Amino acid sequence: MLLNRLVCNTEFPPVTEAASWVKDRAFPADLPLIDVSQAVPGYPTSGPILTHMTEVLQQAPTSKYGHVLGLPELRETYAQHLNAHYTESNSASISADNVAITAGCNQAFYVAVAALCAPGDQVILPTPWYFNHKMSLDMQGIETIALPCDAEQQMIPDAEIANSLITAKTRAIVLVSPNNPTGQIYPPETINAFYALAKKTGIALIIDETYADFRQQPQQAPHRVFTDADWADHAIHLYSFSKAYALAGYRVGALVGSRQLHHEVTKVLDCVSICAPQISQHAALYGLQHEAAWKEQKRTLMYARAAAFREAIEHCSKNYQITAMGAYFAYLQHPFENSDSTTIARSLADTANILTLPGQMFGENQQRYLRIAFANVDQNLMPEIAARLGRHTPA
Repeated sequence: MLLNRLVCNTEFPPVTEAASWVKDRAFPADLPLIDVSQAVPGYPTSGPILTHMTEVLQQAPTSKYGHVLGLPELRETYAQHLNAHYTESNSASISADNVAITAGCNQAFYVAVAALCAPGDQVILPTPWYFNHKMSLDMQGIETIALPCDAEQQMIPDAEIANSLITAKTRAIVLVSPNNPTGQIYPPETINAFYALAKKTGIALIIDETYADFRQQPQQAPHRVFTDADWADHAIHLYSFSKAYALAGYRVGALVGSRQLHHEVTKVLDCVSICAPQISQHAALYGLQHEAAWKEQKRTLMYARAAAFREAIEHCSKNYQITAMGAYFAYLQHPFENSDSTTIARSLADTANILTLPGQMFGENQQRYLRIAFANVDQNLMPEIAARLGRHTPA
């Protein structure tokens, strides 16, 4: 049979590809596998959330279809949460009608792009980009325009450069902050500048804030987009409950935008999943209502892991450099000038039993970088990671 050429030409999922490097291997007790490839909380969800899910599971409506755009109480509660954390004087610029609940943040991005773009349209992605964003664009026939980020500027994108890339076919610019893969947390003025650009040019700014709960200063608003009365005409906000409440396998995210956008998103969601899993939505709702202290404990834990990783790399016997780092990730420049990042990552998996992702999985001109998802592992393992990196020399 003939297959869709757009899907066939889309890259294979990088995390699955990397996992194949160590599939069916046995690891010795003195050199076990350390997996820092996939961004997943290195701890289970909270006990109270699990208890609540068990109780909800016994209720008959949980097994039935829900509203396409999500559980009404969750949509309302998340809108209130955003108003409290993003707008001045807790003004209610965001309503439940602006919120759609999705089966994870990847789905939120996919359906948002499907509602915005037709084949042949363009979307600007800063490099290094999140590979699932690029894959979603490729399989929908949407052209990706790369916005290079400078390592000397710690991988923070420049709105003036982005302006020079906009054409009549451009439909959106995408920002991921805190960033995947670099971990970099964009300054508010950077995000505000991109929003001003989107508003001036009539395109959409898509802000993926999957890791927003793991910022260093979560009490401060990460940008002022939602303080503009016209934000819904120019911005789309994406979020993942999966990271904040360790619900990755349950698949629950959010898409915040205009009512007009959600009218179109409803069509896409109804064909993709109909609704996000009911049990997952109830878990997210409980987390928002009751688990702020637990979430803060995990944010503190993540920064302890980050500090331990930074210290370990500073004592590494080889010259690995942290180009950018923040929530969940460190973006390392490896010291092997004559080897590309895929070669280094494969060699690390084969001989050092460390599973990382090479920078080449994140776009153009990333041959010198590795992504380390330090959030996956206990801080006590950071010296061992640095020691294995220090001992490693590619063949």
